[in-house]
Amino acid sequence: MADQFLQDLLAKMTTEEKVAQLTQLATPFFKGASNSGEITGPMVNMNVTDKMVENTGSVLGAWGAKEIKAIQERHLKDNRLGIPLLMMADVIHGYRTIFPVPLAIGSSWDLELAEKSARIAAKEAAAAGIHVTFAPMVDLVRDPRWGRVMESTGEDPYLNGEFARVQVKGFQGDDLRNDLETLAACVKHFAAYGAAEGGRDYNTVNMSERELRETYLPAYKAALDAGSEMVMTAFNTVDGIPATGNKRLMRDLLREEWGFDGVLISDWGATKELIPHGVAANEKEAAEKAIKAGLDIEMMTTTYASHLQELIEEGKVDAALLDEAVMRILELKQKLGLFENPYRGADEEREREVIRCQEHRQTAQELAAKSCVLLKNDEVLPLNKEQNIALIGPFAEGNDILGPWSFLGKKEDAITVKDGLEQKLDKEIMVAKGSDIETGEDTALQEALEIADKADVVVLALGEDSDMSGEAGSRTNIKLPNAQLKLVEEITKLGKPTVAVLFNGRPLDLHGVVDKTDAVLEAWFPGTEGGAAIADLLYGDVNPSGKLTMSFPHSVGQVPVYYNHFNTGRPKGAPDAQIRYVSQYLDSPNGPLYPFGYGLSYTTFAYENFTLSEETLKAGETLTASVIVTNTGQVAGEEIVQLYIQDKVGEVVRPLKELKGFQKVYLEPGEAKTVEFAITEDQLRYHHADLSFTSDPGEFVVYIGPNSKEVEGKTFVLQ
Repeated sequence: MADQFLQDLLAKMTTEEKVAQLTQLATPFFKGASNSGEITGPMVNMNVTDKMVENTGSVLGAWGAKEIKAIQERHLKDNRLGIPLLMMADVIHGYRTIFPVPLAIGSSWDLELAEKSARIAAKEAAAAGIHVTFAPMVDLVRDPRWGRVMESTGEDPYLNGEFARVQVKGFQGDDLRNDLETLAACVKHFAAYGAAEGGRDYNTVNMSERELRETYLPAYKAALDAGSEMVMTAFNTVDGIPATGNKRLMRDLLREEWGFDGVLISDWGATKELIPHGVAANEKEAAEKAIKAGLDIEMMTTTYASHLQELIEEGKVDAALLDEAVMRILELKQKLGLFENPYRGADEEREREVIRCQEHRQTAQELAAKSCVLLKNDEVLPLNKEQNIALIGPFAEGNDILGPWSFLGKKEDAITVKDGLEQKLDKEIMVAKGSDIETGEDTALQEALEIADKADVVVLALGEDSDMSGEAGSRTNIKLPNAQLKLVEEITKLGKPTVAVLFNGRPLDLHGVVDKTDAVLEAWFPGTEGGAAIADLLYGDVNPSGKLTMSFPHSVGQVPVYYNHFNTGRPKGAPDAQIRYVSQYLDSPNGPLYPFGYGLSYTTFAYENFTLSEETLKAGETLTASVIVTNTGQVAGEEIVQLYIQDKVGEVVRPLKELKGFQKVYLEPGEAKTVEFAITEDQLRYHHADLSFTSDPGEFVVYIGPNSKEVEGKTFVLQ
């Protein structure tokens, strides 16, 4: 039950004032604002009145301590009851110190650094006056055509849940009220936004409830178990009903079954979008369905403001639903301490001290280096500082390496590949563009060929423009643009050792690159310190340790391709299978080009003496899987040891393997360590046909290895 102060405040509010608390408007609507804000959807004719703005509960897209204090100060003068505004923004992978995109952070498998990056983002954003971040996005992704895969940590429900947990902790800390360097987290997008048909943003999602619960919901639940204060609805349908008006999803599952009593906010304009979805005839019906579904805050449409009071007066909506929603918003404001300190955290001097400070930049560089994945290396890397380098490609000097959802990041702050290499070598290097990202000219190509011919080794800096991924960045062609493929082809004809460094927000079809170059380093969009991190990796000052958390397909025709798939009744390679009449492509392998968990190092690791402590497991007991991992190479390195389990026979079909644990192990040359994993019965549970979450007695296979494909298996029985 709410405390007396909030109950008294709610009692003083008129229905109009209550409804306005449920409306979120972007910065340009507010008096005191000096900028136009950053908005991600169409600014429709919203019929916003001065009275509505005076009573509104939250602001979208304001930042900067001076700006936010000005907005809040004016609002407190205009608001009859002096209720402060909540300031919300998209602080996704950094505020001004930009970290790698979340898909890259996932590839680090480094939970400690991921938490630290969220903590730093919160520290910078809080000093700028922001209270809430629309992060983490924990949508599970299997389709690289969807541009927003860059905002997820990958295709695995367990790993996504682990990253969700630490990011919420990083943003929120342990004490939102008293720790003014924290933000309230808003997990998104509930639910299953990552399963949009055809990888087309905002598109239909259609799956069984068992699949939803088994694969897509666990990461949201992990974020809520970690204490996420808010949840954002998805744009998509769930079982034929758009999430924002889906009572079964929001009120029955999220609120009743899971017990979430925090604030539920729509994504931009999603409430009014119930109309084009075809489940509401007009704005009034959209408002009715959304409030009954449990939606508290309507972002950037005004169906509540225009119709909720009328719906209550007509008896179509219980006034108690409005009071519930308002109280949840007031409680969040109280948790943040806004009634005592409406300018919470906003401090221009502190802002100048913390934003892009050396400590933050160093962490960004460290995380960028750990996020890069070495996909191929034919004894070309690491480079020798005595070699004459030709740096070629649109990203050689290009500073578009921050990636989507880095609104406050400044490209001019980014350390480019050229910057990083020249700082490392302490001299100028030969540089040519060769081509633009999507277009090429003969003169640029000729210049690139001339410097490449003079070099001992060529580094090609290639990739996607940041606008080619992210929200509304869906693509059917996930190869590099033809201009860059031509550049690769012509450069590699010279026969020089060639390294490709890739900047992109999604897994790519790498044909035309991986088959022509000698080494491939997947750098993703590495953030502010990307060029410095890449230089460290190319010259071996840092040993690559990143591993993929989303499979790279052979071609877009395979999509979706992911490691934890089901078998079929006619699996390829079965002992009694006919050559043709099995589940296969005639023109492509079934599996990916690079599987989940894959990544190379400058050293090698041997896995030996894999054992299980017992051959049987009973409920309440623990079985230990152990393996000795040895660094068999010449340099120190960090290995990500991965544990997978397969349920051989289930009531419903089970995946061929599922990630259940991992450990990062640092080893000096020749050093060996025993890595142990504890396995308990609860790790073997799954959702049955009746949606009960239990395990079945029977045979299981434990796999341990460096990635999801190269594993050794041992069997045990659950009794």
